[in-house]
Amino acid sequence: MTAAQEIGAGGRARWRRADADKVKISTIGWLLPAAALLIGLFLVPVGYAVYLGFTNIELLGPLAQDYSFTGLANVSRMAHDPVFWSSVKLTLIFVVGSGIVAQTVLGLALALLGQRAHVMVRASVGSIVVLAWVLPEICVAFIWYSFSQAGGMLGELIGRTSSDFLSTAPLLIVCLANAWRGTAFSMLVLSAGLRNVPQEADEAAQLEGASYWTRLFRVTLPIIRPTLMINMLLITLGTISDFTLVFAMTQGGPGNETAILPVYMYIEAFQFNALGYGTTIALALMIIGAILSIVYIRQLRPELRRGR
Repeated sequence: MTAAQEIGAGGRARWRRADADKVKISTIGWLLPAAALLIGLFLVPVGYAVYLGFTNIELLGPLAQDYSFTGLANVSRMAHDPVFWSSVKLTLIFVVGSGIVAQTVLGLALALLGQRAHVMVRASVGSIVVLAWVLPEICVAFIWYSFSQAGGMLGELIGRTSSDFLSTAPLLIVCLANAWRGTAFSMLVLSAGLRNVPQEADEAAQLEGASYWTRLFRVTLPIIRPTLMINMLLITLGTISDFTLVFAMTQGGPGNETAILPVYMYIEAFQFNALGYGTTIALALMIIGAILSIVYIRQLRPELRRGR
């Protein structure tokens, strides 16, 4: 290579580096508005909420403005609060029972039935199930409130018309209401996952004499495992923060039998005026959600490595 060619090649290399630097600066410039929105609408409010969780701020009264930093006082109160720990237990039952188990199992059953059913049956059942999902949550709450009251349809169906099931079995009723509403989401997600199952794999297992249930548990479910895990993650995060359905149906009662963490947080912050303590409960709820998310993501790691 001649000297002129070397100088030309060096000049082109410097030009490419300068052009790449310009692209990087331009890209950062385009990202700045999104970063500003993220900081202003998410990080700052979350940081301020974390700070309020360590203060004695109240909703009304002199401490509404002249509040002070109290350190771990709210955390200590929460650790010794039996209602809080009861609320954690109720929240886990609500999330696992009405969300992870009920919605996943029912959604998978409907998705599997949809594969084998006639197109008209599949469309009719799918439309009915999805209708429950698209209804506003407050409407679902009033439907199930009327359904489970004394003289309601639930009592008519089981022959106990005088029973008020929201008083005798409140947690069961709100779990059924949440499962009824959310099953459509799992059905749609898992139906999409089942479409990605290679037909050749199922046919090969069938030729080897495997029964339907064997093919389901040995072939289909392992293939759609990532879809199942993502579905359960989304259900968990949606159910753990559910407030409207439970509060509209029971207001956390009778007593504290349905006071899941979002409802108990509201009661403490807006009914008992303890805004700082309510914020601490909200932070605990956020930590529980983060822990559950990490568990799901760790379960997905082998699948992500295989996909690379």
